[in-house]
Amino acid sequence: MAQVNFYDNVDDSLLKFAVILARSGGKWVFCKHKERNTYEMPGGHREPGETIEETARRELYEETGALTFELTPVCVYSVIDPHNFNGVETFGMLYFADITQLEGALHSEIETIILTDTLPAQWTYPDIQPKLLQRAAALGLN
Repeated sequence: MAQVNFYDNVDDSLLKFAVILARSGGKWVFCKHKERNTYEMPGGHREPGETIEETARRELYEETGALTFELTPVCVYSVIDPHNFNGVETFGMLYFADITQLEGALHSEIETIILTDTLPAQWTYPDIQPKLLQRAAALGLN
């Protein structure tokens, strides 16, 4: 089982992932990858030369089609998972996005997005993303 930790701050060079807790029209926004039958928050790997915020903006657009949105950093998180990255602690930044305009088509590995009042029953990362959501809710972002 993955261990999730939260931090106020870490060195920027450690931030390898951006995950975005997104809402649009008061509903949660979740993605379904073409090769999976589960749902996840938008997010992904930081590319060389990107700031972590640029990563979040790019991933949010690629995975949801978000054209206009407000993006707010929530917190730094880390994951220690014996089955990934040789059990080495990996760091990411959790963001909150309020999406005001979505594009009609998706241009990535994402098959579909859902806008919903409820949380997914089948998470792609059940040991990680629900904990990120709980942390954001504890900080008043829901």
